[in-house]
Amino acid sequence: MAKYVFVTGGVTSSLGKGIIAASLAKLLQSRGLNVTIQKFDPYINVDPGTLNPYEHGECYVTVDGAETDLDLGHYERFLNISTSQANNVTTGRIYQTVINKERAGDYLGKTVQIIPHITDEIKRRMLLLGEGGDYDVVITEIGGTVGDIESLPYLEAIRQLTRELGVNDSVSIHLTLIPYLSAAKELKTKPTQHSVKELLMTGIQPDILVCRTERSLTKEIRDKLALFCNVNKNSVIEAIDAESIYDVPLLMLKEKLDSIVMSKLKIKGKHDPQLDNWKHFLGMLKNPTDTVNIGLIGKYNELQDAYKSILESFVHAGAVNECKVNIVSIHSESLEFGDVGEKLQHLDGVLIAPGFGERGTEGKIEAIKYVREQGIPFFGICLGLQMAVIEYARHVLDLAKATSEEIKPRSKTKVIHLMPEQVKVKQKGGTMRLGSYECEIKKPSLAYKIYKSTSIQERHRHRYEINNEYLSDLEGAGLIASGINPLTNLVEIMELPGHQFFIGVQFHPELKSTVENPHPLFVSFVSAAKSYKHEKA
Repeated sequence: MAKYVFVTGGVTSSLGKGIIAASLAKLLQSRGLNVTIQKFDPYINVDPGTLNPYEHGECYVTVDGAETDLDLGHYERFLNISTSQANNVTTGRIYQTVINKERAGDYLGKTVQIIPHITDEIKRRMLLLGEGGDYDVVITEIGGTVGDIESLPYLEAIRQLTRELGVNDSVSIHLTLIPYLSAAKELKTKPTQHSVKELLMTGIQPDILVCRTERSLTKEIRDKLALFCNVNKNSVIEAIDAESIYDVPLLMLKEKLDSIVMSKLKIKGKHDPQLDNWKHFLGMLKNPTDTVNIGLIGKYNELQDAYKSILESFVHAGAVNECKVNIVSIHSESLEFGDVGEKLQHLDGVLIAPGFGERGTEGKIEAIKYVREQGIPFFGICLGLQMAVIEYARHVLDLAKATSEEIKPRSKTKVIHLMPEQVKVKQKGGTMRLGSYECEIKKPSLAYKIYKSTSIQERHRHRYEINNEYLSDLEGAGLIASGINPLTNLVEIMELPGHQFFIGVQFHPELKSTVENPHPLFVSFVSAAKSYKHEKA
């Protein structure tokens, strides 16, 4: 039977519960244990698929097509595993299931209530991953903070589960903040004390305190926290601000978080932590021999989490190339006015980010035209590919009004159109082309050179595609479709032979890049940016 670890947060949001959960999982995995992580989100949306990135950061898509929280990206990047719909549960999904059961008469006329019906469904979902015998440890992260009214059913479910599972079958970890007051020149423990008190009021006694801090905890502070929060002294863990999120597993190893968890769960690893590959990655990351400036052109630049997986993919690719990748965020709307060259000429490469809607698209098209003509390495993802096709159709095929059906539904020159299976779709949530699909790569091509394979699987999230009526004209003018879905004939990859590096993909390669397996497209793009930089020097 699997053991369970519950991770809650207090004092403030964005403390890094996902990173702590992923780091603990990485340490347990490095000892030979089979580990998975799941995220329970208190919001009532069924999934984050309909949320604006400004609201919730990027929407992370799993292999099976689930639109999930961005923390699942951290789980996959740290553990080098694939997650699924079962790894992310929302209040909306919980209530939807309970209401459907009530409508079906499954509750035999009983009054449906938060307790026991909602909490029972939460508990069922919490135990689901551990029932198949595939995992030694299941880590469950609860979104939000203790004290949030929407989190109460989850905390009640944990309270019930910890009693039902038994003393050595579950551990409660509470992540909290120890703020430093510069005026008083000291760290303050009172917010953590109040947070733990709030947690105790729900019936949960934390076994381990993980304390986010910008300054090291003294022995006196650790002793004080242990005394007032009723935990063992060795269970007060320091989580000091790190240079990189990839440092956190080693910091938690130093604090013996994994050893303490295993001790409380009465389990043993198969061997000592084996983190040689992780340490090698960190060594490459922290000792670059070169730098490149990559322009990330999008319309959600104000929020870093909106492009989280892309940014992390550049971290992975930079380490492989022993190169520091400086990301220059450029708002696509800013390129619609003024001199585009003035803003892009200093860059070593340009990535056009995915997105939806008309806003900022003309700026992306202007940027693509400039980098294509100047020979600057270009990489387009999803909407980035579509904008590249529109730009090429306008300026090479002389189709001045070439556009996307998403932007101008009534246009007669829709080089990008709505996928046929999407025409009758009215409901927005969970109805896009989602999840992993096959792509056959032609050779010779840049795509084949990058992947070294003629068949790949990549994850998707889109409604629009390249209109194949224009494909022969585009290819006749030099823009080649080097990747095609074999079942639907949908264009997956387009590239421009003879250019330094010009490739656009309909899928989202950033969703498959991990520390141990950096995505080849990002690795090749960074390599091309390095070459371009030295050629123009």
